[in-house]
Amino acid sequence: MTTAAKKKTVPRKRAQAATRAIAAPSQRRSEPAAKPVEWKLHQSDGLEILEAPALARLGWLVHGFSTRPGGASKLTTNAMSGRRASRKTKNARTNGSVLNLGFTDWDSRKSVVANRKKFFHALGTEKMEIVTLRQIHSDIAHRVDSSSALVKEAAQGDALITREPGILLVVQTADCIPILLADTKRHAVAAIHSGWRGTLNRIAAKTLGRMQMEFGTRPEDVVAALGPGIGRCCYEVGPEVVVDFHAKFPQAGQWFDGPFDSLAAGENDPNWLPWLTMKPPGHQPPPLSANLDLIAANRAILTDVGVPPARVFSSGFCTACRTDLFFSYRREHTTGRMLAAIGIR
Repeated sequence: MTTAAKKKTVPRKRAQAATRAIAAPSQRRSEPAAKPVEWKLHQSDGLEILEAPALARLGWLVHGFSTRPGGASKLTTNAMSGRRASRKTKNARTNGSVLNLGFTDWDSRKSVVANRKKFFHALGTEKMEIVTLRQIHSDIAHRVDSSSALVKEAAQGDALITREPGILLVVQTADCIPILLADTKRHAVAAIHSGWRGTLNRIAAKTLGRMQMEFGTRPEDVVAALGPGIGRCCYEVGPEVVVDFHAKFPQAGQWFDGPFDSLAAGENDPNWLPWLTMKPPGHQPPPLSANLDLIAANRAILTDVGVPPARVFSSGFCTACRTDLFFSYRREHTTGRMLAAIGIR
């Protein structure tokens, strides 16, 4: 949904509100940020909005990553995990009031609209032009200006860029990695949705390339904030994903836990001679799988195109581990959606 103001206005600056540091454990074997920082939970209007300190220091922009608590939506989920989650459903539990910001089947449009209004008010951006996308797990990036059709109707794609004040770029996630970019010299910004397909197609690098073409952005001037997403600890993928990453990235083996070499070589069937397993029917070994680190992959993609490692920051939060604070489609299946937003004041 796209909300457009009748005339372009610069948002009010948020009133002083409480913040608290929120430390997150580093993802197992993930490539760490060069300079550890604590992200902040900014408390405003009954919501907690996660902020990247590197972006919060830039007074000319506004940004935030939504969290789960505090909305008008009522969610009952089945806690699940792993690739066989649909066959391992646990008891349903009611999550109380949650801030679902996506138009999902289980939630009413009225509740989502109320949640979005509350989130944008807490950010201090309710008077900005809100621009979203119909996300399709692509590598498509769109430029947004006040005269752009995207202000009135969401386009298909997975990244947005702008250099114009008064426009708020928004992407939606529930395990995929939200990436916010800021060009500190030319005052341009980007919002990116990067799941495994977007990561495979280097959407972060292509979005930065579009910023270079449109705005003259230099990678060394960019700050990147990688928000909450599913971590290496929980993101189990099949052999087809391993094969695709192995084909496109020489260093892909560093981003996986598990039998990467065997899967990349196509040795993915432990039951190729069932009589050798000596297991009764129904008790054969499961198919081989590996765990993928999307944060490490996107960090490498950005640094490979010239963003300094010390300017790439990750929240360190795994959405599947922290369903008290975030939504996780992989763990819950029936769940809400979060928004990551960035704009120029």
